[in-house]
Amino acid sequence: MASYHEIHREIIELSKAGNSKAQKQLYQLYAKAMFNICYRMMNNHEEAEDMLQESFTEAFLKLDTFRFESSFGAWLKRITINKCINTLKKRRTSLIAEEHLPDRSSDEVPDEEIPGLTVNRIQKAMQQLPEGYRVVFSLYILEGYDHGEISQILGISEATSKSQYSRAKKRIKELLKK
Repeated sequence: MASYHEIHREIIELSKAGNSKAQKQLYQLYAKAMFNICYRMMNNHEEAEDMLQESFTEAFLKLDTFRFESSFGAWLKRITINKCINTLKKRRTSLIAEEHLPDRSSDEVPDEEIPGLTVNRIQKAMQQLPEGYRVVFSLYILEGYDHGEISQILGISEATSKSQYSRAKKRIKELLKK
């Protein structure tokens, strides 16, 4: 049985050799998952599509560096997230540095049952978050990064990552109660 890191090895090897059918197949295997990441990060369908294309273009250009030390999906996810973050940074919409603000975690809305909670309602609430909150929230909750990793990825302090996550969570709860 092939290891987890070996999934799609044949298609990846053919893609490395420039086989366009294999590249198309690799794209079809991972495009939906990567688009979802792009959409959560960019909060705009057209920009997410652009990021998806740019991520795959970069991945195919760097495919010879993929060594099967991780799964292809994890490798591609890292490229995709970095592409989105770099684009957000270039747009000069940087995260709000809030380290100087007092911690308001005591103001947090208690975890209580919110009636009629659906994935669709949560997604709509996330779309209403300020960009910095949305990016940190997505990386933490949806992509599984810890605050130390988020601080390195975004170039912010761990405290800023934690405060933005806390504020994002509070804001989402407020939006869901409406």
